[in-house]
Amino acid sequence: MHRLFLIDTFSLLFQVFHAIPPMTGPKGEPTNAVFGFTRDLKQILANNKPSHVVVCMESEGDGARSETYADYKANRDEMPADLRTQIPLALEVAAAYGLPVISHPGWEADDVFATLATRAAASDEFDEVAIVTSDKDARQLLGPKVRLFNCRTHQYYDTDKLAGDWGVTPDRVTDFQGLVGDSTDNIPGVPKVGPKAAAALLEQFGTLDAVLEAAAADKIEKSRVLTKPVRENLKTHAESARVSRKLATLETDLPIDLDWADAEAGHADAGTLREIFERLGFKRFAEEAREGGDVPGTPDASPPPETTDGEIDWEVVDSPAAFDEFVKELKKQDKVCVDLETTDTAPAAADIVGWAVCWSAGTAYYLPVDGPPGSSVLDGDEVLKVLGGVLSSPDVTVTNQNLKYDAVVLARHGVEVANYGVDPMVGDYLLSAGERSHGLDALALRHLDRTLIKIDSLIGKGKQQKKMFEVEVDAAAEYAAEDAAVAWKLADVIEAKLRDEDLWDLYWDLERPLIPVLVGMETKGIRVDVPELEKQSEKLTARLEELEHEAHRLAGKPFNLGSPKQLREIFFDEMGLPVLKRTKTGPSTDAEVLERLANDASIDAEKRALPQAIAEHRVLAKLKGTYLDALPKLVNERTGNIHTSFSQVVAATGRLSSSEPNLQNIPIRTEEGRQIRKAFVPSEDGWTLLCADYSQIELRVLAHFCGDAALVEAFKEGRDIHRAVAADVFGVDEADVTADQRAIAKTVNFGVIYGQTAYGLSTTLGIPQDEAGAFIDQYKATFSGVTGFIAETLEEVRRTGVAKTILGRRRQIDGIRPNPHGSMTMPERTAFNTVIQGSAADLIKRAMIAVDRRLRDEDHPARLLLQIHDELVFEVPEELADDLATSVREDMSGALELSVPVVVDVGTGATWFDAK
Repeated sequence: MHRLFLIDTFSLLFQVFHAIPPMTGPKGEPTNAVFGFTRDLKQILANNKPSHVVVCMESEGDGARSETYADYKANRDEMPADLRTQIPLALEVAAAYGLPVISHPGWEADDVFATLATRAAASDEFDEVAIVTSDKDARQLLGPKVRLFNCRTHQYYDTDKLAGDWGVTPDRVTDFQGLVGDSTDNIPGVPKVGPKAAAALLEQFGTLDAVLEAAAADKIEKSRVLTKPVRENLKTHAESARVSRKLATLETDLPIDLDWADAEAGHADAGTLREIFERLGFKRFAEEAREGGDVPGTPDASPPPETTDGEIDWEVVDSPAAFDEFVKELKKQDKVCVDLETTDTAPAAADIVGWAVCWSAGTAYYLPVDGPPGSSVLDGDEVLKVLGGVLSSPDVTVTNQNLKYDAVVLARHGVEVANYGVDPMVGDYLLSAGERSHGLDALALRHLDRTLIKIDSLIGKGKQQKKMFEVEVDAAAEYAAEDAAVAWKLADVIEAKLRDEDLWDLYWDLERPLIPVLVGMETKGIRVDVPELEKQSEKLTARLEELEHEAHRLAGKPFNLGSPKQLREIFFDEMGLPVLKRTKTGPSTDAEVLERLANDASIDAEKRALPQAIAEHRVLAKLKGTYLDALPKLVNERTGNIHTSFSQVVAATGRLSSSEPNLQNIPIRTEEGRQIRKAFVPSEDGWTLLCADYSQIELRVLAHFCGDAALVEAFKEGRDIHRAVAADVFGVDEADVTADQRAIAKTVNFGVIYGQTAYGLSTTLGIPQDEAGAFIDQYKATFSGVTGFIAETLEEVRRTGVAKTILGRRRQIDGIRPNPHGSMTMPERTAFNTVIQGSAADLIKRAMIAVDRRLRDEDHPARLLLQIHDELVFEVPEELADDLATSVREDMSGALELSVPVVVDVGTGATWFDAK
């Protein structure tokens, strides 16, 4: 069966751009629309199995319809810049799939697919034609062979559904639209004539011309839908109806030269697809293209060579004699790669199953200390003692992929690594901060063009997944030895690239010495007061029940507060609240929508109360589930503490991230969120927590870079920066700045760093958008040094393709416009944010290293426990708290020399809440 799919490209791109949250590629370019387009295209090809596909596009500039009606589509906003930059990428994807992209000068994609659908339906070439579009104009093309296809619902739309929706046949669709119009395209139609009236008129009179003739002759009888205003408007707006019909009529005979053979599906270039997907950071798509599973029948990409430097020789060391020989050779080495196989992905809870060791290219050893019953394994304590002595020697440098994990496991077993070498994961992150993955599989593919043994092939997945000690020793040895040997090779490759790209000092002097600091933090963990969490959970449970009852009362009936479908019905159908955003399933009720509905002063206070109650319920329910109920389950039975994991390779700006659990994300804007910090306490009696927090460090970094006289002076004089900015912008004395003015200034101060728009500011503060825009304009005029620095930064990034921090950290950025105007695009926001936030990240990392070094040198008992972006949390004996405060303040404020003072606020207390 020959089945032709015609794709309305802009229709798909607009849908997915607004439906999928913002995404960025490795170089900071927006990718959500091209990701969604690719996903839809893949699903069409895989699930619908078309024999032919054509990608239909708009032509540039005004088209023929604008000549007919100057205001055609005049109500549409300018295409978002972050969407416009993705169009060429989407077309590049289509071309890699071997699909023709067709447009015609002066005409829209609708006219292209109308022409092709009409031509295909009239030929014997095709049994079916499907048009992938959400445009209602396309309904005029429906017929025995032609249907519309909805990518969101995966359903077809045919003549029966048209009759049910509009009560007309396809040949009357344009007449119907001439009467009703189309607000999407600014087609006027006839005022007061809705779908029911239009259907009734066409059913009675047959055509639009007959309807208009009847109206002119007063032959339309009054009915419930054909009211007097409707009948009068049919007379006075007859010409509007005819123009509207013409605008809605698609051109079906454009001179498009297309050989159907050129549209045959199944000719994708898997190699090119893989290159595109890797460039855009679509890891799963890239893997599918590599494995030949991207499109059924698509030729596979040429398989990569298994390795670039021969096979790996591996040896199992599983007897005392073999172990003795191994140790003799090991003790001759001054650099080794050690990769541990363990029982748990959480290092603070992991026991060692085996040691993979490599010290020369292509050769690795596996020392099993646990395995299935009957396996030949070494004595774990003896191996730990001997290898621990080697790794803790100041004469040996240790390297491995994700070295921090192994170091935490070793620390848990009493071994402290003395010298850290190259961690390929961290080094690759410095080379390509925007890449989505810096895991060993990704690095082996990226730098060695090698595919590694998958862990799933050893331990399986899901409920049947094995523990590593249940895997046969030889299988475990082959897997582990390959990891160690590849990590060893990668360390050399990455080091060379770091040196070539002037990033070696950043790695060696900042990221490398930070690893043992993080090892110490993760090994120690932080104590939580479980009864306090349980008490707060009970309190929130009661409040959630109150909110649920209140929501039911406000809605006038019981309903599921977690059901978007029920919320849509209540909000928009029953209460008539305004629809602010749409998703593929209908009007959105997400957190942003709830917040806007809850704070929109134009909505009646009684109606606002329901979204307010639901918004509060959502926040508290998340708080309860994510922290109050989850944290007690994460307490390590051995230490009694929670051990979060800090990663150096997640945030592209250079910031550390926290996971399992994420302690950097505990909410502080609500009182209930702040209360959670009461559960974090010192691990010993007579100790206290100490918090040291940089004051407005990102704004100080901004002032340092831009040199704006007003900002620099305000910081040097120790003034309240938000009050100072408000005074300058509003033209009042600082003493006369109101709380509202300071709040606006604070939001804009930080918003500048993130490229906040007038829309974003108006939403955040609940003020009119024009007022927000005026304030931003005034801010830029007043603080011209900031505006100039933004322009200089964006121009440098556009010219070099790289955003740099104060210590030379880099992030590749594409998509900076030659002459940025209006709101920043995503790449522009990303570029500027990288410079400011990344420099602040450099600063606190330096501070952490300095503080840790001082504590070690002085043999101070204090322990660094957490880093929460600009804040460090310690535990310390109460009598030494003042001493620690002085040291920490010195090390943090002196970590980097800025042109403005670096201020550190320090507090102590029995809980994190009290110290903060």
